[in-house]
Amino acid sequence: MSGSRVLVAGASIAGPALAHWLRRRGAEVTVVERAPGLRPGGQAVDARGVAKEVIRLMGLDAAVRAARTETAGAHHVDADGNVLETFSAEDDGGDGYIADIEILRGDLSQVLYDDTRDGVEYLFGDRIAELAQDADGVDVTFASGSRRRFDLVIGADGLHSALRAMVFGPRERFVRHLGMVLAFYSVPNEFGIDRWVLDYQHEGRSAGLRPLKDDTRAMAMLSFPADGFDVDHRDIEAQKNLLRERMAGLGWRTAEILAHLDDTPDFYLDQVAQVVMDRWSHGRVGLIGDAAFCSSPMSGGGTGLALVGAYLLAGELAAAGWDPEAGFAAYETLMRPYVEANQEIGRLHVQSRDGAELDMEAVMPVVERAINGVELPDYAEVPGSGSSVGSATR
Repeated sequence: MSGSRVLVAGASIAGPALAHWLRRRGAEVTVVERAPGLRPGGQAVDARGVAKEVIRLMGLDAAVRAARTETAGAHHVDADGNVLETFSAEDDGGDGYIADIEILRGDLSQVLYDDTRDGVEYLFGDRIAELAQDADGVDVTFASGSRRRFDLVIGADGLHSALRAMVFGPRERFVRHLGMVLAFYSVPNEFGIDRWVLDYQHEGRSAGLRPLKDDTRAMAMLSFPADGFDVDHRDIEAQKNLLRERMAGLGWRTAEILAHLDDTPDFYLDQVAQVVMDRWSHGRVGLIGDAAFCSSPMSGGGTGLALVGAYLLAGELAAAGWDPEAGFAAYETLMRPYVEANQEIGRLHVQSRDGAELDMEAVMPVVERAINGVELPDYAEVPGSGSSVGSATR
């Protein structure tokens, strides 16, 4: 079905990446984003292994590398600032603890948006209010009041996906809290941060600082253990109060970092969680990225899952002639082992923060699967795909 009309919900990373490949495969793509525009800044995210190959296939390697944080590595320190352990961005061929391609979430989102904005319709400041699907398509009513019909609808709207709740059920069925809460926000760089991450950990809590391209500021990172999490993800004041309470007395430079809570422009706090689902599609509605298979920030693999998932989902839908049942099923078959490896890494990292001893000999094969655990098919012969985008074979 040439010119299949696809609606994608979410314009962070997974959504625009999917829009890139859907357009390459001949689809007409609309991306709806409830925020009034792209969200700048955010957490530093990484691309490793097969995800770097997807970036190359997209033709975006130069643009992504130009927007990197250019972090040289990380120092684990004690309460007095003495270095205990060092990791370099050159370790493991750039796929180590600090990745060669490390970029702020907002900067990667901007690269992907700039790449797709001329060939994809973006609707900012709107959202899906209702949808009803039948055998031939999906009728969508937007919060703005407009109504349109699409062949497929894909949710790329994150851990708290509204589309997932609308179509698959309440978040409690799928979101698994891992017993940790993570916060980050930018602060004035009064700490002398220069290309190296500083990370302090003590009895399950952590405080850290990482460099930004704007060397007048640094990114603060804080975490603490929590058996449950019942703070509204939209209630910023309650989140800040919780962070102050749980980080009090940690030591190192934590008090100085917390002193900037009230004047930071980009505060974020949320539970460290994973999304676990038996299937990522229902009829003509599918999910991708954190909405489908969040592996948590502790995995270091969420961006890779979004980029690789976008390549595979668009390719398999096109290869199936835009038949949703066949296309979604093939995508899930290819992605699930890769997803499960990244989710296991996320759980292991949380356990290590709690003091658990990891069997590194057993862990390393999981790490390899989480970095390179999926083969990229070559969709060059798929109708509407244009020129070859890779050398792998189906």
